[in-house]
Amino acid sequence: MFRFKEYRFKYYDFRLILFITALSILGVMVIGSAGADNDDKKQFICFLVGLVIMVFLSIVDYHFILKFSWLMYIFNIGLLLLLKFIGEKGGGAQRWIRFGSIGIQPSELAKIILILFFAKFFQKYQEKLNTIQVIIASIGLFGVPLYLVYKQPDLSTSVVIILLFCVMIYVAGLSYAIIGSLLAIALPAGSFLLYKILQPGQQIIGDYQKNRLLGFLYQNSDNPNIDLAMINEINYQQKNSVLAIGSGQLWGKGLNNNTIASVKNGNFISEPQTDFIYSIVGEELGFVGAAAVIILLLLISLECLWIAKHAKDLSGKIICVGMASLIALQGFVNMGVATWILPNTGLTLPFVSYGMSSLMSLMIGMGIVLNIGIQREPTFKEVLYTDE
Repeated sequence: MFRFKEYRFKYYDFRLILFITALSILGVMVIGSAGADNDDKKQFICFLVGLVIMVFLSIVDYHFILKFSWLMYIFNIGLLLLLKFIGEKGGGAQRWIRFGSIGIQPSELAKIILILFFAKFFQKYQEKLNTIQVIIASIGLFGVPLYLVYKQPDLSTSVVIILLFCVMIYVAGLSYAIIGSLLAIALPAGSFLLYKILQPGQQIIGDYQKNRLLGFLYQNSDNPNIDLAMINEINYQQKNSVLAIGSGQLWGKGLNNNTIASVKNGNFISEPQTDFIYSIVGEELGFVGAAAVIILLLLISLECLWIAKHAKDLSGKIICVGMASLIALQGFVNMGVATWILPNTGLTLPFVSYGMSSLMSLMIGMGIVLNIGIQREPTFKEVLYTDE
């Protein structure tokens, strides 16, 4: 479990901890400014607990953790199934399990568990990855949690974990011939699926999900067959989000401001502390604050990729690349929704949005990344020094 003799603590990535801490503290401040009751205090406590867990996991051998990959996978399936029976409904979805005052969102933990599970799985079957048996088994094992997340319904998280799976199996060594064949099937199939979704009476996705897609596709349309009143209603929050970000200009209006001409103070955006937290960042911290969030997310992702480059084995590389991809993808989608370059969907901004399940899951993943970093392969100079 602990292999201190084999750890190279001089490679302990304090920069990664610094970037995570800076972004999380910024998130706590913006959550407090968003006006939700005590959400900033809850988030700060969750951050402190998560920080302790992250540091603890950073000294636990990740190979020991991966020994329980199947147990984690089964636990994950169990939690997702449990949602059907005791899950709390909200906003047309059933995504939370509540234990007293504590709510758990299994789909957030599922992202981390799937990264760990497939890191172990692809490591084990590395030599047979390009066989039809392993590919079918991989898709089947991935398809079960994907289906359970999709049926909550949670389309946005489903898309993220699909992309995560694609990244991980590519890093594991899927051949370009198979990738080309899959793309040749997936691209026309995806186009046909989109066409079917846009047809009247479709039952592939929920009506509210289809309406959000229509609102994005026809936001500037003058098509007489399109219900412009519906489109305007659907796009209401994103329009206000763009106005909020633009009104912040260079330095913003300041945290906790009482400015009347404020999208936040006028309650023109629902749930500003979660899905549209980037709107609050733009309005109150301006371009400087909005750029700082992007830079910190980028630096965290790059640190994960740097550790992946020096990982001692394939499982470590997959975990690090998986975490980097999760942060980059989810950050891009959240900010893309807030700036109206993507359809409206509900995803948190990593380390910034309010959400204890999201923050704690990310801290767990980052703790494992840190452990991979201190078990990196020795450099050429270190090998020479040891031989001498």
